[in-house]
Amino acid sequence: MAEERSVAAASIAGQIRRFARAHSFRELVTVWVEEWVGALFRPLPDVPGFALRWLLYRLLFARLDGFCFIYPGARLMHTYGIRAGKNFHMHGGAFIDARGGLTIGSHVLIGPNAVIVTSRHHWTDPSLPIVLQGHLPEPVTIGDDVWIGANAVVTAGVTIATGTVVGAGAVVTEDTAPYSIVGGVPARPIGERPRPR
Repeated sequence: MAEERSVAAASIAGQIRRFARAHSFRELVTVWVEEWVGALFRPLPDVPGFALRWLLYRLLFARLDGFCFIYPGARLMHTYGIRAGKNFHMHGGAFIDARGGLTIGSHVLIGPNAVIVTSRHHWTDPSLPIVLQGHLPEPVTIGDDVWIGANAVVTAGVTIATGTVVGAGAVVTEDTAPYSIVGGVPARPIGERPRPR
């Protein structure tokens, strides 16, 4: 039992060292601030909550154009990797992990409990548990005027084209076409939106 605890402690220490080596000082500070200050601001309701979250993420994002509406309960990690356009809306329960890089256009809506991830776990070395193999960053790009519905999942390396609607509960594993409507698991085109003239 003591030997298992020793192995587990060494494993955790190794993971912490690898995480620290893989990130710049600014990125490490950003992760710390988003966890601690984010925990204080995340549940705040109404106008003061929106304003405080906007101020926080204006400091932490790589770029944030204009005001954003981050609703109570939304959670963001590795925000140093986010570049967002104006009028960005993220509803409660939604989760973004931007360690691999995330570009968000203007006028984007992310529905309740949607998930966007920008990295994958390495899993190809059978001699190591997956949790010890690290991450493979794969940036995600979301165009302008996109709506990602409730409970949808956007996987690493995907481009959501301008004008796309991602249906509720969809799992997007491939790039979308402009002004398409996608749904299902995995997401497939199920319709089109009218295009601007």
